[in-house]
Amino acid sequence: MSETPEIEREDTQSKGRYVLRGPGGAIAEMTFSKAGSSMIIIDHTEVPDAFRGQGAGLRLVTRAVEDARAAGKTIMPLCPFANAQFARHPEWADVLKR
Repeated sequence: MSETPEIEREDTQSKGRYVLRGPGGAIAEMTFSKAGSSMIIIDHTEVPDAFRGQGAGLRLVTRAVEDARAAGKTIMPLCPFANAQFARHPEWADVLKR
């Protein structure tokens, strides 16, 4: 892809998702649930082949970390991919729910 698509955040009262829209209608997404007013639970990340090798999954988790920091929230990464990214990024420990 010649340009990097922007990540969109979609929210409902109890859930939400981060979305990257790519070529041919491809969508990479990371879904989360809200646990009270101070925590989100990342429960699923899906990256289609159109995004493979472009760091789309990492971009989605990074955006959630940035948003959590800005809002003073913590993240519980139940999704195996997101959990693995937290293990690789100790600098995110400030938002990791222990």
